[in-house]
Formats: sequence, structure tokens, C-alpha cells
Amino acid sequence: MFARLGRMTILISARELHAELTSGTPPVVLDVRWGLTGPPGRERYDAGHIPGAQFVDLETDLSGPADPAQGGRHPLPDPDRFTAAMRRVGVGASSSVVVYGEADGYGAARAWWCLRYFGHPAVRVLDGGFPAWVAAGLPVETGATDVTPGDFEARPGGMPLLDAVAAAERARDGVLLDARAAERYRGETEPIDPVAGHIPGAVNAPADENVAPSGSFRTPEELRARFAALGLKPGESRVGVYCGSGVSAAQQVLALELAGIRAALYVGSWSDWVSDRSRPIATGPDPGEPS
Repeated sequence: MFARLGRMTILISARELHAELTSGTPPVVLDVRWGLTGPPGRERYDAGHIPGAQFVDLETDLSGPADPAQGGRHPLPDPDRFTAAMRRVGVGASSSVVVYGEADGYGAARAWWCLRYFGHPAVRVLDGGFPAWVAAGLPVETGATDVTPGDFEARPGGMPLLDAVAAAERARDGVLLDARAAERYRGETEPIDPVAGHIPGAVNAPADENVAPSGSFRTPEELRARFAALGLKPGESRVGVYCGSGVSAAQQVLALELAGIRAALYVGSWSDWVSDRSRPIATGPDPGEPS
């Protein structure tokens, strides 16, 4: 599969993207800047973006309507919704697509994962995000950019997916990684969701640690060493990842791909898990006994 071919088929540098944009066959570029704090992504896009890039809203284009009772804060969009969103920004069935966001890779990884899940084979992430583009001294434009609508059609199933039942099974029979900050995993604080703690049996692996201080993803060798310390090795298939609502966990799935490890995403994540108060919760630094 496309993401299995190596690091450079998943990541692209700012200089490499600039060269492709000035070639005869430029990729479709999507701006997916997003964060829990700070100005909305659309404001960031309007203030300055990579020339020709189209804005994609994580909340409305890469997520379905939030349902506190099930599905979590960022459930998957349905195929028709996702098809319409991608066609609107010019994604075609045969397009080469590059997505970018902030340096943490969260919004871009969610777009990468959604496009791969819905069947698009040629998606890359700008390593270091928009800050890397600016740091390279490359051109920036403001305002909206015209685009020819694409013909992409969403076909679900391109990436492995977990629900709550499957996540609990993965914690018992494989490895379930919790990509949130350690204090949230331990249950010491929970700034967003109504209950603190983690899924019993899950191992903490904060997604922030997948990115080097430079803002780029760590090398495949560094990532393999990181995940090996958690008991994983290339070729593993019984791996699942969750976070608060399936965004930073998508970045973790991408990092695992770079390390040669295929992982399934629990899209609903912690916000879905705690929607059913009968589900067990563990606290403290240890994984606890899987349910």
C-alpha cells in the first residue's frame, strides 16, 4: 500500500513541496490548521497560507456531528459528507494530495488518516507543517484561492478502525496506546471530557513525543526505538491507538506507520469511551488490568 513504501511517501519537506508546486503536475494542497486553543483554523488560513492551498475544517469536514451519547467529540464524517468536502477543495480520484497543519501534525494527520480510510492512495503530510514552510522562506498568500472541483468518491475501509468493544479487546490481546499527555492518562486532570483516567490495559505514549524539538517528525529509527521501548516492533498488527477524540491519535498512527507498524485508530477515543458510564476506567501510571 502507498503508506508502506517508506517515510518519503508519507512525509514531504517544505522545499520538496515547493518544487512540486512549481512543476507541471502540482499536488492538491490542503490547509488543516487546527487546535484546541488559539485562533480558529480559518482565521489562520486567511492570514496566510501556502499558495494554492485550500482550507479544510477539521470540525466540519473531517468529523461528523458530535454526539455526547456515542461517537465522541470528533466522530468520522459519513462518506457522502466527506466526498462533498473533498470534491469542494479539488481532490480527485487520481490527485496527489499534500496536507499540512501546525508543527504538532495533529490536524494534518487527521486529514491524512481520513483520506486514507476513505480510499485515497496518494496522501502526504508536510513535515513540520506551515511553520516549516515559513521558516524555509517560501512564499505565502492570503485570501481564498479558486479551485476546480474534484471527483473523489469516499469508499470506507482503507485503514483499520476500532470501536469501544474492539479497543477493549486490543488492550487484552495486543497493545492499546493512549496518545494523551501523561497527566490525563493517570487521571490527575481532565480539561475536556467529563471523566479522567484511561482504558484499562492501555499503555501511555504521548503523541507530542513523536515530534522532535525542530518541529519535524522524529526519524523512523528514533520512532522504532521509541515504540520498541513500549513493546512494539515493525510488522506488529495488533496495535490500537486512542486519545481524547481521535485527532492526536491519528498523528500517532502516522508515526507508527513511519516506524513500520500498522495501527488501528479508535476514532471515538476517550470521549466516546466515557459516554457509557458502565465502561471501566483505570487511573495511575500503570495500565491496569484489561477489562
